[in-house]
Amino acid sequence: MDVVNTIVSFVNTILWDYVLIFGLIGVGIYMTVRLKFPQFTRLFPALKEMVAGIVNKEEVEEGKMTPFQALSTAVAAQVGTGNIVGVATAIAAGGPGAAFWMLISAFFGMATIFSESVLAQKYRETKDGELVGGPAYYIKNGLKSKGLAVFFSITAIIALGIVGIMVQSNSVAGSVSQAFGVPVIAVTIGLAIVVALILMGGMGRIASFAETVVPIMACAYILGSLAIIVMNYANFIPAVKSIFIGAFSPGAIGGGVLGITVQQTVRFGLARGLFSNEAGMGSTPHSHAVADTKHPAEQGFTAMIGVFISTFLICTSTVMVNIASGAYNIGISAAEMTQGATVMTQNGFAAGFGSFGGMFLSFCLSFFSLTTIVGWYFFAESNVKMVLNAKPVTINAFKGIVLTALVIGTVIDPTFVWELADMFMGIMAVPNIIALFLLSKEVKYILDDYDSKIVAGKLHWTYEYQNIEEKKNNKKSVLRKGLSTTIIK
Repeated sequence: MDVVNTIVSFVNTILWDYVLIFGLIGVGIYMTVRLKFPQFTRLFPALKEMVAGIVNKEEVEEGKMTPFQALSTAVAAQVGTGNIVGVATAIAAGGPGAAFWMLISAFFGMATIFSESVLAQKYRETKDGELVGGPAYYIKNGLKSKGLAVFFSITAIIALGIVGIMVQSNSVAGSVSQAFGVPVIAVTIGLAIVVALILMGGMGRIASFAETVVPIMACAYILGSLAIIVMNYANFIPAVKSIFIGAFSPGAIGGGVLGITVQQTVRFGLARGLFSNEAGMGSTPHSHAVADTKHPAEQGFTAMIGVFISTFLICTSTVMVNIASGAYNIGISAAEMTQGATVMTQNGFAAGFGSFGGMFLSFCLSFFSLTTIVGWYFFAESNVKMVLNAKPVTINAFKGIVLTALVIGTVIDPTFVWELADMFMGIMAVPNIIALFLLSKEVKYILDDYDSKIVAGKLHWTYEYQNIEEKKNNKKSVLRKGLSTTIIK
């Protein structure tokens, strides 16, 4: 086991300290410049349009999602333990300045996730009456590389559908058991039943669950965080100052007690920022691919909202709770703070609300983890359909594997399963980053096409690959009809 731990740790060091930091931030900067800074010009109009869609109660055909449902499913996957535990770990190991670099990663990540979303929309397909899409499909149809597409799908199935599920169930079981005194086995059984009921409902139930639960839980967590910040209003300005000073001079924080360098601050801030909003990782495009929208660019704008919610709102709330409440202590070294990082945010809420604060955070964390389980399952299922098929027997067998992983995840070492998840998600991101660079011209064309059609007042898009299955079925029907005619003659 020690050998396995050493190998996983080594691979993670290579991936997260070098390959992904430069790859993900690099593609974000590149696409930001190439798309002319869409973060400034496209985000708030997209928010306005999304709200209008919610008010008008948009409806779609079976096998599709509304843009808001697709966003909710994406945010369900984005918002999880990484936004609470992961962010606390980042500032514990990298100091308050890590929060600044986390926001920088999110800013450039908006351009990345826009690119992922529009490519997923353009190259999506229809299988057994349902839309499917994601990096595997734009790698296969856009780059014309079936081998790389299959490689992505296999790593995504493992990273999201198996190891990722273990991470989330482990967090739920530990948090609920500690906060409410419920035995882990009872939490495991209850969680497995709830997840099974949601998954049995297919895409429709997953979408309905996400659009109902995600906004409520996100708002509850943000409001709870604001309450803690208001209670500690005297620490607000010093907290903000420590973030900006710590970003460039961590040695100036706490009189140098933290013992960290600028490199460590940048590394932990960028890595946890990327992990929390998943921009460029290749996960969220699976939900944006199935959104029913007039043009791929529209869903790209909506996807940017997901990064804004995940990092700028929820992760920033976590940071401010920890620093303002005193749960993060600048008088203690980073090495010592890291040891208690997993309960840091819980301590922050407990400082403000007492024992209720710990229970409130556990409740939020449980629902965030549950929504992530559901979102990641949906993403993994899209890749099962890519590698194998969309037959009910195949999908049901995969659901059984997911539920088994969920149960196992509650009883294994959390540190190891987090390391394993980091490794497979890092490996999964590599082919996606390659595809984003090589297909950047397509992304620019789609955005330009959208702008030209908006000016002309004729917004539409023809999905070239969506009807592949229909064309194949028609061709088979024609061949069978021709064969029958020949035999009769």
